[in-house]
Order: sequence, then structure tokens, then C-alpha cells
Amino acid sequence: MKQILFVLSIVLLAAACQNADPQKNTVIVPRDTTINVANSYTELFFDSTRMENYVQAEKLPDSLALQVRNFYNGRNYQMAWFDSSGLTEYAYSFLQMQNQYISYAKDSSIYNPDLHHLLDTMEADSGRYQPLQEDRTKLELLLTSSFFRYAAKAYQGNDKINARDLGWYIPRKKLNLTSVLDSLIRNKGKDIDKYDPVYVQYNLLRQQLLRYYELEKEGAWQPINLTQKSYKPGDSSVAIGAIRKRLQSLGDLKTTDSLQVFDSIMVKAVKQFQRRYGIKEDGVIGTSMIKELNRPLEDRIRQLLVNMERMRWVPANPPADYLLVNIPAYQLFVFKDGKLNWKMNVVVGSAAHNTVIFRGDMKYIVFSPYWNVPNSIVQKEILPGIRKNKNYLARHNMEMINGSVRQKPGPGNSLGLVKFLFPNSYNIYLHDTPAKSLFNETSRAFSHGCIRLAEPRKLALYLLEGNKDWPVDKIDKTMKGGKETWVTLPQTIPVFIGYFTAWVDSEGLLNFRDDIYGHDKKMAEQLFGEKTD
Repeated sequence: MKQILFVLSIVLLAAACQNADPQKNTVIVPRDTTINVANSYTELFFDSTRMENYVQAEKLPDSLALQVRNFYNGRNYQMAWFDSSGLTEYAYSFLQMQNQYISYAKDSSIYNPDLHHLLDTMEADSGRYQPLQEDRTKLELLLTSSFFRYAAKAYQGNDKINARDLGWYIPRKKLNLTSVLDSLIRNKGKDIDKYDPVYVQYNLLRQQLLRYYELEKEGAWQPINLTQKSYKPGDSSVAIGAIRKRLQSLGDLKTTDSLQVFDSIMVKAVKQFQRRYGIKEDGVIGTSMIKELNRPLEDRIRQLLVNMERMRWVPANPPADYLLVNIPAYQLFVFKDGKLNWKMNVVVGSAAHNTVIFRGDMKYIVFSPYWNVPNSIVQKEILPGIRKNKNYLARHNMEMINGSVRQKPGPGNSLGLVKFLFPNSYNIYLHDTPAKSLFNETSRAFSHGCIRLAEPRKLALYLLEGNKDWPVDKIDKTMKGGKETWVTLPQTIPVFIGYFTAWVDSEGLLNFRDDIYGHDKKMAEQLFGEKTD
């Protein structure tokens, strides 16, 4: 029965989130006078003037005051956090949840000393709060306003951060928090401590964050000093002993020995570490790996907190089928039926030509495409080339059309044999490339902003799978046909161009990547209020 109630609670809560309408957050909900003592689960009500006096006394911001007003108008001022026996169990659960958030997020902005002082002074010997009516009403209102403050931060993110200032153009998730709280209370807070309307990666990162806090408490995270530039299997030294210990602490090396030899078990641990950090997976301990091993725990904790903030912005329940390009990972992830189906390496924009972070809907595949050369490239590269060599355009299979330059279809075309379009104002798309060698690099920020694919044919086959008009042989023939051919997808597929430097992969392993565009650094300065190195 408990499981059924939990499922029902989640369904109602999900509906509250998915139906969230930002416009409704500015409208006053009319008072529902049909709710009374006879048809409610508690006989505890209070006068609306108490709420208005509280709003004025506490000087609540207009948005928060409206949330409190609407919440109680919708329940005719029936108490939410108390029943006939005192403070409810889910009130305790919420307080614990809030305290945990303050601790792991290092965010004391939602801490209300009045709330905790009132709780401390009113606790009865039985462990249940049995306050006087006046104090009970104040505690009721303090709990409600505290929930809205908590939920806004924990579920939606810091509203003082302008995502666009940080290069983030994916619309931030919006929740109707009044509906969220109402649904929780209607279900008497069943499993309130398990409910988080956030993307699954958020909680996975939170678990990893707690691990790093434990490592921080243990101390002794000293830099590992090398006696040589690199270490290979079979080597032995004091430094290798220190590296083994570090790999044990991070969970890559499962043994608990204190050996100082680079044995076969350690090789597997080294390769796993390299894979998690995007380092060349060669099983050799070099300067890149030592740099990551020596990164201060405080830096990693901040990196986790920054990425958890981003996870609060994205939809809690993304579409079942979608494509995700994670820029710092240099990878495209293909999700089908809500699960990772496969992934491929990509090349993204360079530090001088950042790939934009946004969301689109893929509508077209273009086989044997022309490349319409952007004017910026024409000015900086094409025109200087023409001045040096009059045959520049012909040598590069290009032509001038109405003052613009385009490259003809063919194997040497900069877009390769196929491109994938999800119309947007940034002129960003996915495409093939003749420069295949770049995919062998571990850091692949080389493009002018668009995303080059290591396996474009595989993506084309995936998108046209089951389409009788496009069998495999026709796809292959059209890709190499030399004639531009547009295909409209029967159903669009969402594309997310994201920026995550920390995430947990499908194997449950924590991954870190470099902050290639400096977005982490800028966000950390806003989140933590200080400059970072």
C-alpha cells in the first residue's frame, strides 16, 4: 500500500511540475471556501489576517508572498504542517531535507533562525510540537515560506544567476512550487524526503559530492611528487605507492595494499581513471594524469556544486528520445526510450569560437551538402587566399554565387558527406568532416562553432531507421552522390547542446572534464562570491 501511495504522490507531483505555467505565478488564486472542517483531514484552520500580518512583518518578497497567499487560498487556510497531535512527521522530514541541503550545497541563504528558534523553544517532552495557537500559526507560516525558499533553490537553482551571462541559452526549468507543495501536503507528505523534481544526474552528483566531503574530512590530500616524467607497468617507486593510495581513495583501485609497484591490477585502475578524466587511455602515468590526481579536493567540490547547479536548470524528465552534445566531453550521446543507446566522439568549437549552449529540434538531414562559407571565414581566410592564388576557389572546389562563397559537394567538402540541421539563430549544426585525424585527439576543440561527427553515417542510419523510403543502400549512395539532397525527418528529435564538466556515466563512474570555455570559473565566482584561479 505504501508503494502505491508513493507512486500516486510522484504522479501528482510530476503533473504539478509539467503543468507549471510561469504566467500563473503572477495571478492570485481565489479562496476555495468549499474546504471546511467537515471535509478536510484536519480541523485546524487559521484566520487569513494572520497570514497577511506575517507577510508584512517578515517583509516577504512579492513573489514569495504571492506563493504563500495562493497556497493558503487554495486550501481555505487549513493548516498544512500540523494535525490534531501536533507537528506532522513530514514536517520533520522537510526540516531534515532542508538542513541536508544547507550542508551539502554550502548555502545558508535559506536558513531561517526564527523558525529554528521557535522549534527549539516549543518542543514538548513527547518529541511532538504542541505550541500555543499563536505560535502554532507562526510556525505554520514559517514552514511554508521556508519550503518555497528551499524548493526555489534546490529544485530550480539560484535565481540571481543569469544563465545567459554564462553562455547558457537552454531555457531554465520552471516549476509551479505552489502546486508542488499542495500535492505533497495532499498526500500527507508521503516520501517527501525522496522527492526531487530534478534531473537524475543531480542526485548522482550529490552522492559523489558527499564522498568528496568525506575525503576532505580525512585530510592528508598532499601533492604527489614525481621522481620521473612518467611511469609504466613494472616500475616501482615511492611515488607509485602514493599514486596507488590516491587511486584507492578515489575508488579506481579496489585493493587496500600499500605496494609500491605498478602491477597489472594498477594498470586497470589507471586506465579507468584516465577514462573518467578524458585522458588518453594508455595505462601510462604521465603529467596529465598527475595533474588531475593533484587537483585539490576543494576544487573538485566546487566543480561538483557548479554542475549540480546546472542540473537544476534542465528538465527533470527529458524526452524519451533525444541527442545530447556535451561540449567539454567532446561527445554526442544518443538517448532512446530514456536510456543511453550509444555515443560518439565529436569536435566542438575552439576557445575563440565557442559552440553555443542551447536546445533545438532536428528536422533535416542533408546528404552531399554544399557548404555556404560564413562571411567571417570569407574575410579572414578565403579572400587572403584568393589574393595569394587566383585559383584558390577552384583548388578548394568552391564557387562564387551572388557575392557569396560556397563549397561544392564532394569528399573534400568541409561538411563532409552529410549534415544534420536543427534550425536555430546561431547557425550551429552537426556534420561530417574530411579531417578524420582530429578524432584521435583527446582534446577536440577545433571548429568554428559547429559540431563535427566521428560517425555521421551511423547517426543518419539511426535517424532514418525503419523509414522505407530510405534503405541503407540508398543512404550510402546519396551520401556519395555529389548532389545535395534534403530529407525531412518524419518526426523531429530534440537536440541539447550542453556544458557539463562533471557527470556520472552509465557505469556509475564519476567523470570530470576541463572547463574549456571558462564557464565553470564564471559560475563559481557568482555562486561562491569570490574570484577563482
